[in-house]
Amino acid sequence: MSSIEVAGKMMETDEEGYLLNLAEWTEDAAKVLAAAENVNMTDAHWEVINFLREYYDEYQIAPAVRVLTKAIGKKLGPEKGNSKYLYELFPYGPAKQACKIAGLPKPTGCV
Repeated sequence: MSSIEVAGKMMETDEEGYLLNLAEWTEDAAKVLAAAENVNMTDAHWEVINFLREYYDEYQIAPAVRVLTKAIGKKLGPEKGNSKYLYELFPYGPAKQACKIAGLPKPTGCV
């Protein structure tokens, strides 16, 4: 069991760095998780993170990359709903890395 410190509070993570208690997630937690992933959060990153959190609230599942790409394309437009754009934001895998920063569980089908 690992943990991260966010604003003086310890939050437990699994061995891969995903938050164990999704209810603990805050934007500050996202910044700490992003820093650990070497991701410099921009408005474009936040747009994907907020999309993922809304998706999870609605469907109770973290989307795999193909589903994520399609859903983002539908909501944010084709220029953002493509793998190239998403991999530029999250080079270690848009679904896997973005879900971690969003405080969501690892998407099913991610290695």
